[in-house]
Amino acid sequence: MEIRIVEDKQAIGATAAALGADAIRKAIAEAGHATIVVATGASQFDTLKHLVGAQDIDWSKVTAFHLDEYVGLPESHPASFRKYLLERFVQPLNGAVEFVPVNGDAADPEAEARRLNDLIGDRHIDVCFAGIGENCHLAFNDPPADFDTEAPFIVVTLDEACRRQQLGEGWFPSLEAVPARAISMSIRQILKSRLIVLSVPDQRKAEAVRHAVEGAVSPAHPASILQQHAHAVLLLDPAAASLLQRR
Repeated sequence: MEIRIVEDKQAIGATAAALGADAIRKAIAEAGHATIVVATGASQFDTLKHLVGAQDIDWSKVTAFHLDEYVGLPESHPASFRKYLLERFVQPLNGAVEFVPVNGDAADPEAEARRLNDLIGDRHIDVCFAGIGENCHLAFNDPPADFDTEAPFIVVTLDEACRRQQLGEGWFPSLEAVPARAISMSIRQILKSRLIVLSVPDQRKAEAVRHAVEGAVSPAHPASILQQHAHAVLLLDPAAASLLQRR
């Protein structure tokens, strides 16, 4: 895992988008198509803004999956990740990209996970954009995360720390309103990505960053598994990096 410390959130977003855009262009040049994974949350605002403005990408040759979605939440809900990505990613590209949504309000979440698993199949993921949660989660794989399942998408239970983060970021009016389950891309599926670009700003993420970078690889700190990925780039601002012993 490569660690880069940049000056602020805007620089994180610009750098993440540039890295991802390069990977997309390379995949299209070499294989005629790129498959990517896009993420949501406060850490991704600037990344998506810069990514949709990247030059010389034929988005009609790109398929985009996304990391996760709340179970039971309709697309119309302000906290819906589908809504977030349609507004900030798909619509600015005039729908040119093939977007594969996680339908969190499907009647049977397990069946929806199986549908996604069939769609992603054995595709090569060229770049995965992601973040790290305050509880060190990766996607919605809260601790203790399942490091073993090979299923690409799984139904997970969200812990209180994760749900409190969503509340604190202003997505929900109360803790009770935050869903208790989600459909999430699994740890092993994320690790299959050729490049993983992580955007992690803010002091509130500093403890999780310390565990992810300098702690033991453990399901108790899910993002620590990234230490084992040869092409993961962790982009931090000084606040998020403030507890690291080695910089």
